[in-house]
Amino acid sequence: MSSTIDFMEVTMSEGLKKSPSNGFENSLTPEEQQEKINEVRRLVGPLPEKLSIYCSDASISRHLRARNWSVKKATKMLKETLKWRAQYKPEEIRWEEVAREAETGKIYRTNYVDRHGRTVLVMRPSCQNSKSTKGQIRYLVYCMENAILNFSPDQEQMVWLIDFHGFNLSHISLKVTKETAHVLQDHYPERLGLAILYNPPKFFEPFWMAAKVFLEPKTYNKVKFVYSNEVNTMKIMEDLFDMNHLESAFGGKDNSGFDISKYAERMKEDDKRMPSLWTGGSHPSVAPQPALTSTASFDASKDSHSDASENDETDSSQLHGINTEIASPEHNTPAIDSGIKGLENVHLEEVTTQEDQAHG
Repeated sequence: MSSTIDFMEVTMSEGLKKSPSNGFENSLTPEEQQEKINEVRRLVGPLPEKLSIYCSDASISRHLRARNWSVKKATKMLKETLKWRAQYKPEEIRWEEVAREAETGKIYRTNYVDRHGRTVLVMRPSCQNSKSTKGQIRYLVYCMENAILNFSPDQEQMVWLIDFHGFNLSHISLKVTKETAHVLQDHYPERLGLAILYNPPKFFEPFWMAAKVFLEPKTYNKVKFVYSNEVNTMKIMEDLFDMNHLESAFGGKDNSGFDISKYAERMKEDDKRMPSLWTGGSHPSVAPQPALTSTASFDASKDSHSDASENDETDSSQLHGINTEIASPEHNTPAIDSGIKGLENVHLEEVTTQEDQAHG
C-alpha cells in the first residue's frame, strides 16, 4: 500500500466548497485573534525548547483556524500534537532512515515552486515499493517536515501534485488512509494549500465517496481535478505554474524526470539544516531555500528497517489511532519527559477558558 496514495486520498473531493470557518474568522479583528493565540499559549503552559519553538504565533493560529477559532478545541489539538512530536520526534528523521521508501519517487519535493511561491510535493501512487505501513507513514512525515523546512518566509502552505499514471485498485487501502488522515489533519493543520489530482481514473470516485468520511471539509475541499485532454482544466496548471519548469508528466516542458541520486543529495543537505531550527533558531516557516543542484550518488545500502513488513517489529503503542514507532524512553531528556507528563495530565474538558466564561 502506498503512502503516496494515502497522502492523496486525504485531500480529494468532488469540488471546492467554502470553509465553514471562513465567516467566523473574518469576523475576528487582529486583536481578537491575538487574544485567542495568547490564551492557547497560556493554557499549554511552559514547554521544553523544541516544543516551545513549535508553538509560534503562526503555529497556534493554524490550530485555531483548524478548529474554527475555538480556544478549547485548538488547545486540545495542539497538546495532542506536542505529545506526538515529543514521542515520534519527526524533526529527527533523516534521509538514511527513509531512503529505501523514496527510491521510486513516490513522494518528493520538486526543485520549483508555484506562482505563489509555495513548496510543491509530487506524489505517484503507482510507484509504491514498500509493504510497511510504519515505513510509509514515517516517510510521509519526513516529506512533510522537509517541505515545511523549505517554505519561503511569506508562505506556510504547500501544493500537492498527484500523478495518477499507472494507478489501479491495488493502490487503495482505507486502513492506511485513515491513519494518514490522522497524521495530516491532527498534526499538520492548515499546511495544505491545494491538491491537484492529475488524470484521476473514473473508478476512483466511488472509493473517494467512502474514504472522505474520515476527513474534515476544510481538508477535502482543497482540491482541483485536472485532465490532460481538457483545455479548461489544464489552464489551472498554466495559471499556477511556470510551464517551462513544470514537469512534462504534468503537461510542462521539463523532461528531466526524477533522479534519485540528485534528490538524495538535496535531502542530505536539508538534513544538515534541520537541527538549527529546533535549537532556538528561526522557525521552519522562515527557513531559507537551499541550493537545488547536486550530482553526488545515492547509497542504497544505508537503508533502515522501513522496508520491513508492517508485521515486523510492530509497536503496540498508539497515538490517537496511529500506529507509530515511539522513541525509546532513554532518548528523551528530563525536560521532554516533564513536558510529556504535563501534557498527559491536563484534562482539557475541565479547563475553563474565556470562551466558556463568555457563554456562561
